[in-house]
Order: sequence, then structure tokens, then C-alpha cells
Amino acid sequence: MGKATGFLEYQRQENTTIPPAERLKTFREFHVPLTEAERRCQSARCMDCGAPFCQSGMVLAGMVTGCPLHNLIPEWNHEVYSGNPGLALARLLKTNCFPEFTGRVCPALCEKACILGHDDLPVTSHDNELYIIETAFAEGRMKPRIPRVRSGKRVAVVGSGPSGLACADRLNRRGHLVTVFEREDRIGGLLMYGIPNMKLDKSVVLRRQALMEAEGVTFVTGADVGRTVAAEDLLNEYDAVALCCGAKQPRTLDCVKGRDIKGVYFAVDFLKATTAALLSGAENASASDADPLSAETFRARRGYPSAKGKHVVIVGGGDTGNDCIATVMRHGCKSVTAIEMMPAPPVERAASNPWPQWPKVLKTDYGHEEAASVFGSDPRVFETTVKSCTVNKKGELKEVTLVRGRFEAGKWVDEPGSERSTPCDLLLIAAGFTGCEPYTPESFGLERGPRGTVLTDGSHQTAIPGVFTAGDMRRGQSLVVWAITEGRACAKEVDEYLMGYTAL
Repeated sequence: MGKATGFLEYQRQENTTIPPAERLKTFREFHVPLTEAERRCQSARCMDCGAPFCQSGMVLAGMVTGCPLHNLIPEWNHEVYSGNPGLALARLLKTNCFPEFTGRVCPALCEKACILGHDDLPVTSHDNELYIIETAFAEGRMKPRIPRVRSGKRVAVVGSGPSGLACADRLNRRGHLVTVFEREDRIGGLLMYGIPNMKLDKSVVLRRQALMEAEGVTFVTGADVGRTVAAEDLLNEYDAVALCCGAKQPRTLDCVKGRDIKGVYFAVDFLKATTAALLSGAENASASDADPLSAETFRARRGYPSAKGKHVVIVGGGDTGNDCIATVMRHGCKSVTAIEMMPAPPVERAASNPWPQWPKVLKTDYGHEEAASVFGSDPRVFETTVKSCTVNKKGELKEVTLVRGRFEAGKWVDEPGSERSTPCDLLLIAAGFTGCEPYTPESFGLERGPRGTVLTDGSHQTAIPGVFTAGDMRRGQSLVVWAITEGRACAKEVDEYLMGYTAL
């Protein structure tokens, strides 16, 4: 695969990024793709390794390494190197419904398992994937593929995040009539309202929606199943139902439970409000207006919780916390501190964490870089949490007390004498999720397990015949690539339930 000596001849070269000082001026995506010639050189680095761990998706030491979708990475790398973009696209779409999403937001489990990464830097498979799909869209190869034969079976998919979209896409291609119900005003789930625009431009989601609609999928927005749409109606009107509602029940902090503090938000609510205001402004902008996605233009808008001129504290060190850092930087915050309860990971792999395990090393992401470029230091503080909040007479947050500590036998223990207070006008909680919101599964009579996920027997079939579940709602909060994997697997089970066999 690739060029036999390519990994010896060419060095790893990633897509370049616009410098922080420039990209902070806008909510637009900030990665600059390589030229076609440069991309072919990067694909040439894919070795003829014989046993491609990159597509394995296996669990080692309790962590997944390699692609959960089992993407045929060496095959499409070879086609890119050989100058066959059409063949590369065919191999990519065989396993991945939405490479334009994973090519932007996936943490590249494939690259962490790349055999070249054992002694050198791995192949840029993540960037290569994005190149294949974006080239296909640009050159008109992503045309509607309308099923020639319809089965007459009707399927309701509840939730239009990556798992719901993947499930709907596969079932539609099989010939079933699919309707996707989404409670928000736009489809996409966290793709639309949980991931910031500069990381995943919302035009990419809308582009995929238009393609799926042309292929026969029906989307119904503003449809909140379990509230405005009755579960009984779906069971009566459809031959099968797939619940793909995500895991959107946020984990809170003890110091804010039961308190009405102005200035405290869950991260996803904050990110959603920012994206909604951004899109609304862009849609209503006239041709003579300034760039509707510029940070300066955005800061003049109203109707969203603004971080402009505020001291911000973000609780949570994952991707969502990083996205919050990048977002408040574009708001024009006065300062930002990101706290994480776990110790800082090592900069380099520990001997106990060898390849091809997932590398447990410190990751400095785009938000961290941007905050450091403005304020002079990394915003992250490890082994720390918020112990208490101080409000003024109006109930507005003004200060938080931080405390250092550690986990002992699974329980957090404060470090004596480590408390310190810091100004805080805006506290964003990005501490993860505790499972799916209960009202939708309850409307179907389904039970949730200890992790807040819908109970199944290990498959995607629930206790109710004809009702299936997939994505974070079944698995718990995870990655977009896992959600797509879940959706595809669920579609296969739904198809077999409807037809008695499956060709998926």
C-alpha cells in the first residue's frame, strides 16, 4: 500500500492552521489543507505493513485503539497516492457514512494505532480522509444515491445526531422509508449545537442534510418525542423505531446543586446558545454587512450568555471543555481558567503505555493554544475542583473557591490548606454526562441502567419489540466515530427485524 519506500522518503506533514491571533477573529474553520501533490506524498507514507492495526478498533488495556468503523485505511491511502480519488472515495464510503464529520472532529484513533507510529510519526490518515470526501464534494462526485426499490417498510429514527443520521442513512439505502424526528430547530444533534462552528462549520451538516433529503430521508424538526410527539403514535404509524437521542443528562457540581446562581451554565447549553446566535446572525445578515461569522460582529449580538469582559472558569478537561475555552476566547473573555480533577498526563508515553495502546499523554488542543497566545500561559489547572461559589446581592456569580486534591480509593480528597479564591463571573460545567434524558425512553416504557443508558441485552433491540436504540443513548457518552458505528450496527438489526434477513 502506498509507495514502498514512501515512509522513508517523506516526513509527516499535517494540514496547517491559521495562527491563533488571526483565527480568534472569526468563528470559521481554521485548518488549511495541503495541495494535491503534498497529500499524495502523505498517502505514500502508508506502509505495506501486512497487519494494519489502524483499522482494528480493538481494546487494549481498557482503551480502544484503531478505527471503530474498521475503515479500509491502507486501501484508500493507496488510491490517493495513485491519483485515483474516485476509487479512494468508494473505499472510504464503504465503511463510513460521514467522513466529512470524522475527518474534522475524530481524535484519530487510527493514527494512534498506525504501525509507522511505533518508531516514527504515523500516517496522516485523519487529514487524508477529509481530503478524500471534500475533494469528492468539490468535484461533484457526492450525488444523491436514490434506492431503486422501496420495501414499503416505515422506520422512525428519533434523534438526528451522528448515530441517528448513520442509522437513517443505512436504512434508507436499504430501501426503507425513514423519517428522522429532531427536537431542536435544526438537525445534527451535537454536530450542530455541541461542537463549535470553528471546529465543524454548520454548512457541512446542512450539506449532508440536503443530500440525505434528496435520497429520500424525511426530517421533522421541533418534534420532541415523549413530549410533543407521543411514543404511542410512532409505534402505531411505523414498523420500527430507533431511539438515538444521545446522552444529554449533564453531570453537575455539588457546590451548585439546588442553587439558582446567575452565571452558571452547563457547557452544552452554553455552546448551543452561542451557535444559535451565530447562525441566526449569519442568516439575517445582508450582503453589505461585515463577515457574519466574525467574532467582532458576533459580540454585538444579544440573546446568548456572553463571556465578554468576564473571568471564566471551566470545569472539565475533555474535548467539550477545550471547545468552551475556544468559544469564550472569541467572546472576548477577560480571563479563562480550565480545571481538571485528574493529574496532568505525561508529555511522552510511559513505559507502561506502549504502542499500539491509546497514548495517555498530554494533549494541547486548539483552545489551549489560543488562550496561551493571549494570556501567556496554558489555562489548565490539574488536580483541582470548585469547592464553593460566592454571589453578590443580585445572585450573580462573582468568585469561586478552588481546592487541590486527588482521588484515593475512588473518592476525592481535598488537600489541606490548598484552597484559593479566584474571580469568576461565568462558570461553565463540562464535567460529562450521566446518561440519556429519561423522558423519551420512559414514554416507550423502557428502563435505564445504572449508567443512565437504555437497557438492552447487548444488542440494539430493547425490551419492546420493534424498538431499537443506538449511540450514546445505549453506549454512554463517547466519540462521533463510535456514534456512527452504533448507528450503522443498529440499522443492520432493524433491517433484519423488518425483512427477516439483512443485506447490510
